[in-house]
Parts: sequence; C-alpha cells; structure tokens
Amino acid sequence: MKSAVETLNPTRVRLTVEVPFEELKDSLDAAYKKINQQVTVKGFRKGKIPARVIDQRFGRGAVLEEAVNDALPKFYTEAVNEAELNVLGQPEVDITELKDGETLNFTAEVDVRPALEIPDYSGIEVEVDAVEVTDEDVEKSVEQLRERFASTTPVERAAEEGDVVTIDLEAKVDGEVLEDGIANGVSYTIGSGELLEGIDEAVKGLEAGGEATFTSELKGGSAAGKEAEVTVKVTEVAKRELPELDDDFAQLASEFDTLEELKADSRKRLANMKQFDQATQAQERVLEKLLELVEVPVPEKLLEDEINTRKHNLEHHQLAQMGLTLDKYLEIQGKTAEEFETETREAAVKGIKTQFVLDELVKKEQLNVNQEELTEHLMRRAASSGMSPDQFAQAVVEGGQVPLLVGEVARGKALAVVVEAATVKDTNGEIVNLDDEEEETEAAEASETSEEKAEG
Repeated sequence: MKSAVETLNPTRVRLTVEVPFEELKDSLDAAYKKINQQVTVKGFRKGKIPARVIDQRFGRGAVLEEAVNDALPKFYTEAVNEAELNVLGQPEVDITELKDGETLNFTAEVDVRPALEIPDYSGIEVEVDAVEVTDEDVEKSVEQLRERFASTTPVERAAEEGDVVTIDLEAKVDGEVLEDGIANGVSYTIGSGELLEGIDEAVKGLEAGGEATFTSELKGGSAAGKEAEVTVKVTEVAKRELPELDDDFAQLASEFDTLEELKADSRKRLANMKQFDQATQAQERVLEKLLELVEVPVPEKLLEDEINTRKHNLEHHQLAQMGLTLDKYLEIQGKTAEEFETETREAAVKGIKTQFVLDELVKKEQLNVNQEELTEHLMRRAASSGMSPDQFAQAVVEGGQVPLLVGEVARGKALAVVVEAATVKDTNGEIVNLDDEEEETEAAEASETSEEKAEG
C-alpha cells in the first residue's frame, strides 16, 4: 500500500491511497466466505460453493464490493497512522479506481487537529475581585440562617406580606380545569416569588376561607407557557416568627456557644467562598488571555456538530425538564433567535479552541494523570451529576468515557501550569497566590465549562 497526504487547509487533508490487488486477498476470502453462508446453490452444500460458481451466479462485482467495504477501514487506518495524523470525525471516502486483479485506489478527506504553536505565556496578567468580607455580609449570612429557624403560628386575621399561607389552587385554560391543574394544601410564603406571578396580590388581605381568582402564565405542567385563570383558596394564615439573635440562637443553629463565635465562623466561611470564587475567576480570565495568544483554526464540520449538540442538549434535556420550549426560553431570557444562534456559536468555538490549546499544552509540558487524580475528578463529576461515585464510575466505564475523563484532568493540569506562570492581582493591586491543589481543581472545572462537549 502507498499513501500520500495533501493539506487542503489547516484543519482538513486529503489522503490518496493505492492498494495492490494482492493486499485485498484476505478481504476477498472473507467476502466469498460471507456470501457462501448467505446463499444456496443447487448441487452444493451450504458454505461449500466454489468461488467461480459464486462469480457466475451472483457476479464478481458483488464479491469485489463486499471485499472493498471490508478492506477500506483497514487501509484508511494504516494511511492515517503512517502519516501520523490526528483525525477528527469520519472521512469522506471516494473510490477513484478499482481494477479487478490490478489495484484499488481511493481518496479520503477528513478533518484533522490543526498544528498549534503555543507562545510564551509567562507574561499573562489578569485582575480578579479582592476577597473582602464586610460586616454587612456577615449580618446577611446570619440573617439567612435565622430565617431557616423561623417558626409559624396560626393567626385569625387577613394575610400580610411575609405570612405563610396554606392554599388550594385550581387552574383553568380556556374554561377547562387542567388534569394537573389542581393542588391542595400548598404552603406558600407571601412575597417569596416561588409560585405563580400575581399570587401575592391575590392572597394578601384574605383570611382563612377566603378565595380569589387571578390570571397568570403557567411555568410548568401540561399547559406550560399558557395563560390560565387560577382560583386560590386560603385555608390557613400563619405568622412567621424569627428567633432572637442571641447566644441561645447560636446554640440552637450551630455547634457554637455564643453569637460572636457563630458570626466569626460565618465570616470565615464567607472568606473561603470568596477565595473559591476568586480562584475560579482567575482560571477563567487566564484561559481567556491564553486563547487570545494562540491562533486556532476550527474545523467547520466539528463546529457545526458541536453547535447542534449544544442545541439538542438545551432543548431536549435542560428545557424539557423545566417544561419549557426553546421559544419560551428565549422569551424569558429576552433574546432573539439570532442572538441565541450567535451566542451558541461563540460558546462552541471557545469550547473547541480551549480543548485544542490545552491538549497541545499537555503534550508540550508532558503532563500525565495518575489514578488518584482521576479518582478525585470522578468523585467531583459524580457529585455534580447527582449520582453516587459507584454509579457514575460504572456509567463512565460502560460508556467508554474513561479517556474523556483522563483528558479533562490533563487539561485541568495544563491550565494550572499557565495560571502558575501568570501574574494574578486583585482589585486592590495585591498579588494573589493560589493554592496548587485548589488551582488544579478549579482549572479542571474551568476548562470543562469552556469545552462542554468539544470532542476530537
């Protein structure tokens, strides 16, 4: 077999392959054997029909077609390996010549990963938010904890803002009560905004036994997005009472003995959260700067596949679970279809470029992934997916996704190398030193977010 490579553009090549006919022998034998098992000829036992009889009865062309279909993947793979190509997706194969007993010639056009030059990235500088926890932040945190320990006491008066009401709901569309439009005994805090638009105004001023009707757009269910006439009946009004902010509350709501100790712990927790956010911000901004430094051609076919995958996942998984159509989602987001298309394409381009650049860095820096790193990454992915580590691991193995996880970890390590070399300052002008372990964890998550499903 002889092969040659022609570069069509930075992300696409054409392979020209010439195969001497004798190299088709194994595939021809396999073709005759397969046809032997599928046909019957009077006077011959099944599987014992001579090749010349098969040629006479069914045509030599049928045998050649079967043999070529069997042989093409093998010769294509050999040509790819010989040229050391990093191919993306499936090739477009064209048989240019097939002479029985002489030769098989074909071409294969396929997308390839572009050759990238990673420049010196040590000069990257980014600015991130400073980690500052104010007294107001602490008070807000403690107040949220206090809200969780609120108690309710039934009252015999009209419902007011902040009260907890128990209500029965009935929704009608076009005068017909929906099958899933009845809910009884629903607990609702007035002003929380957790139910239908217009419900707060409807229930305020009602006492137990009172009811009102209002119009609202349904957020979910069989008639999601439609205007409905909703009847709400209040069966109980209860006043929310917050505990006093004192040492007794600290002992009730935490492991601390005093309110001051609880506040000190809240301050520490808030600082840790802001440091986490700061690290994430650093990763994302360093990644953006890195991508600006590298010229990355994007294969058009890969890009279109990535865009379609993102649209499919959004429309048929994320939005479907919320009972929303794409049109309704765009309306809620205040976006036009054109803006959505542009944003999706930009995100897909960034995801593909991120993977290409970080993969190149993995090779350049000769980064490897050990079992401990892979296990830690698997645990994080399992937690974010809502599955147990064992369930997630089984799904990954059965789906043949282990190499993808290894790639995610390796790219996270590559980004961490760039962050370590970059200068990160906060808005106060202070140098930010990120912990190495935290750096790699955040980098892995930052690179995953940018890549999404940009595979190659």
